[in-house]
Amino acid sequence: MLDFTYEGNPAELPGLTLAYIGDAVYELYVRQQMLKKSITAHTLHQLTVKRVNNNTQAALLLKLESELTELEQSIARRGRNAKGIVPKNADVQTYRKSTGMEALVGYLYLIKDEERLNWVLEQIEEVTGHANHKL
Repeated sequence: MLDFTYEGNPAELPGLTLAYIGDAVYELYVRQQMLKKSITAHTLHQLTVKRVNNNTQAALLLKLESELTELEQSIARRGRNAKGIVPKNADVQTYRKSTGMEALVGYLYLIKDEERLNWVLEQIEEVTGHANHKL
């Protein structure tokens, strides 16, 4: 992805800060993957919206929780428990879980654990029901 080095300790960043970075990394990953499936802006948008939303992100966290390390679970929990503003169109629990997922992605990105980050993000297609399907 983009080469960036965070000089501090990512594990010490607030959950919402990790989620802020994770949201961008998550969406960039999805957009890159969708470009492999279509080149029209309308179709790209439709494909992306199915994958970049709080319901999909919350489902992804639930799917992966049992396979996360203790530290990864702690990072996701901090993101989930952060007191951010929940959008009017979102269920509070779902939104908080999605924030936990974003925090985990942000953390993995900042520590440069590309293998683990890719493993997490590759699970998106399974959660959306599009694994091994041509769109």
